[in-house]
Amino acid sequence: MAEARPGPAAGAQLNGLPDHSPLLQPSLAELRRRAGEAGARPARRPLSDAFLLRFLRARDFDLDLAWQLLKNYYKWREECPEVSADLHPRSILGLLKAGYVGVLRARDPTGSKVLIYRIAHWDPKVFTAYDVFRVSLITSELIVQEVETQRNGIKAIFDLEGWQFSHAFQITPSVAKKIAAALTDSFPLKVRGIHLINEPIIFHAVFSMIKPFLTEKIKERYSLTIAGHLLLNAERHKNKYFYFGLYSGPKKRIQQ
Repeated sequence: MAEARPGPAAGAQLNGLPDHSPLLQPSLAELRRRAGEAGARPARRPLSDAFLLRFLRARDFDLDLAWQLLKNYYKWREECPEVSADLHPRSILGLLKAGYVGVLRARDPTGSKVLIYRIAHWDPKVFTAYDVFRVSLITSELIVQEVETQRNGIKAIFDLEGWQFSHAFQITPSVAKKIAAALTDSFPLKVRGIHLINEPIIFHAVFSMIKPFLTEKIKERYSLTIAGHLLLNAERHKNKYFYFGLYSGPKKRIQQ
């Protein structure tokens, strides 16, 4: 039987193993057993090894935390049908064509995938906050299939240039709570950093609604920019201009 809490060193070792390694089977079997006993097996989502490994890697093979994350994953989808009912790319084609979201072709120095969200490309008269949220969720479902992303997580850059009151009115307390839940403990991705650039004063009111629902770990990984410079913790982010430099560079670095 797999250890419920293998410790940081053992967790890191398991994280580095390929999907087919027999050493992963005890953890997979235990997580599948817990899910099966709880009935957490919707017909559309079989509990394959590849699927369960996302949750184990997201919590460094801590079985208790991985199991809690898996339960939260299903619970969030049940409680947010506005987003989860239609997770097909065709449902967000308009926002994709508008260039709202992009993924950097290169990973950052720590191996994290870097996502770009550009508020100026979100027309709130055409797309709701739930439409925008659905883009993020579908993108996450696609990139979490990559083993390297499962291991090293993501960093997100939100370019808030063009943020207006019409955007703010879309972010109700209910929406804010659902956003925070997805960021913290309802999706099997390690969120390594959230960077806001071109942040207007009027955005502070919206972030103040989201912040109380975030974990302390996520709050520590949040940073903003003033006058075009990322204000990052130098110890955590040794390449402090990496994200800004890539984002402002040639468009070929970004996958739409």
